[in-house]
Amino acid sequence: MASKVVYSHRDPMLKKRDDFEDMLEERRTGSDLRYALRCYTPALYKGLTPCKASELKNMVLQSDQLHYVINQVSKETGTPTDEIQAEAAAILEEMAHRLQLSTIRFFAFTLSKIFKTLFRSICVNEEGIQRLQQAIQEHPVVLLPSHRSYMDFLLMSYILYTYDLALPVIAAGMDFMGMKIVGEMLRMSGAFFIRRSFGGDKLYWAVFSEYVKIMLKNGFAPVEFFLEGTRSRTAKSLTPKLGLLNIVMDPFLKGEVFDVSLVPVSISYERTLEEALYARELLGVPKPKESTSGLFKARKILSEDYGSIHVYFGQPVSARSLAEGKVKRSQFNLIPRHIPRKPTEEIQDFVNDSAYRLVRAQEESMVLKPWVLLASLLLQNQAAGSKQGMSLRELTEQAVWVRDLSRQFGAFLHWPDHIPPSKVVSSSLSLHQGLVRISEGRVQLALDQAGGRVEPGLPQPAITPEDALLSQAVVILSCASYRNQALHVFIRPALLASAIHSASVNEKQEIFNTFSFLRNVFSDEFILCPGAEVQDFEEACYLLVKCGALQIHQQTILVTDRGQRTLAFLTSILDPFVQGYQMVCRFLCEATEGLTDKLFIPAARKFIIKHLLTGRLKYAEVLSSDLQKNALAALLRLGAVQKLRGRGGPAALKVNKVMVNSLEDTLGGKLPTQKPLVARL
Repeated sequence: MASKVVYSHRDPMLKKRDDFEDMLEERRTGSDLRYALRCYTPALYKGLTPCKASELKNMVLQSDQLHYVINQVSKETGTPTDEIQAEAAAILEEMAHRLQLSTIRFFAFTLSKIFKTLFRSICVNEEGIQRLQQAIQEHPVVLLPSHRSYMDFLLMSYILYTYDLALPVIAAGMDFMGMKIVGEMLRMSGAFFIRRSFGGDKLYWAVFSEYVKIMLKNGFAPVEFFLEGTRSRTAKSLTPKLGLLNIVMDPFLKGEVFDVSLVPVSISYERTLEEALYARELLGVPKPKESTSGLFKARKILSEDYGSIHVYFGQPVSARSLAEGKVKRSQFNLIPRHIPRKPTEEIQDFVNDSAYRLVRAQEESMVLKPWVLLASLLLQNQAAGSKQGMSLRELTEQAVWVRDLSRQFGAFLHWPDHIPPSKVVSSSLSLHQGLVRISEGRVQLALDQAGGRVEPGLPQPAITPEDALLSQAVVILSCASYRNQALHVFIRPALLASAIHSASVNEKQEIFNTFSFLRNVFSDEFILCPGAEVQDFEEACYLLVKCGALQIHQQTILVTDRGQRTLAFLTSILDPFVQGYQMVCRFLCEATEGLTDKLFIPAARKFIIKHLLTGRLKYAEVLSSDLQKNALAALLRLGAVQKLRGRGGPAALKVNKVMVNSLEDTLGGKLPTQKPLVARL
């Protein structure tokens, strides 16, 4: 079981954060060609043995671990070792990067032109850059950026080149290999390509893991990958994937390097390039295949304004300090280091705990823009059934109130205090004019424009109610993706607010039980560290007492008069997720036999559309496939649904309708008669 002591209790407002500088400011006045061709002399790892990318491949193919796996596969399959050796070489050839400075210079020139057109500023914390520069010289470095856009890995390399830092080698999906010319250029800029899943392919895993570990141990370059595994279409942090983190921890755990520096990087976009694309993907529209022609077609985005980007390089985290008191590294002395072995439960818990710490570090340094708060308020107003929207004055007043609340909760908020709030709000609305409509001083989501434009003089095509609903859902899910950026700030107080709302008494223990139940249900939806129920509850209590919403007297929790507004806002934030999980429960209870894992999402979407059209459900956000998948994952984890593997076919879902129905009732406020088995205060 994961360690329960994950975070020390602290006042979020006491955390000092670095200042930013706009790295595009110099680019707007200088020559891009001179910038791309300038002298590039990055400081390198002190233990580095200089070698070429081709030499790395030879080191992998000659490694003891790969030879051991080749011999094992040969014994299992009866295939000669030289054939398996050739297969390993082919895998490595397909995978490996060919980092070349000339290609980097080309990207530096091209991206300068593109970034100056798309963005008002790219703000970077210089203190973080200085910390990274020092870390690169002392120990092997792993860069762990958040992942919200295709732009992330290009942006990272661009920043490191600008600040004369060692360029990273980047784990990339095989999708990009299909892009003619561009795929090879990405390879020459440091990308190495890996399959999305390996299944039980021992040889592929051995080649991949040995390639990453040799680059890391050699100090060839910082290794960069996304802890979440894939881009988040919802702008919420995703549950971390542990495969690559296990690999980069391995050299330290086996004593092959003294330490590894893990650097969380938070990338915050004021306006995301892919906002509508992501919303459509969540509604079941297939993701466009990455292609060079598609890239050229997307050049029309160059005519739009995407605001600013903030990139925060966090404090390097020492693998040695993370492991202190948690892992007995002496266990690796019992077996030769080149023999692969499955991680023990102790190692799995350590890596899982470390992954959650690092994702939390990313979240806490995400820079929130005013639009994040405005989107939250407009979504709540729309869900309340308002047909007229909000007056600009009312929206501004509420935004200032939420701004102050989020600051008390420790949010990293970029709200210029020297500018009147009305101008801050107007500027944000102008940047996101595709999602909002302002008419006669009132603001509302642009749901009436969601169907798209029709050419004058042409007959308007017939639009079905379902088509209209899905068009509106694109706008709502796009807005929700901005609201979601602030969920890490509000989620713990929101869970407590919902627990207080559901509890029939004001006893602290009873409220804690309900809080723990909700936290457990939504642990696939939000980053909630395993085993940290008590810490999260105490943090939520502390924040709500601090803002004056609660009073806690010994073992009772009381809501103050001023706290009613705060708790109403917080419960409204969580409400779409509560109703979404209820709707998935209802669907599963009514579903006919024979429902498979593959059919779950389209069938659930059809069921939800029916309830939205009849008015029995008010949140179009529930159409998000991400929410539906997370709800199913929770039900599987809780044992209310089981996957029954068929022979070669999709897995069938076996639903315990009594349990699922009980969970739906509980989420609706009907508390279970039996208390959850949770830690006592």
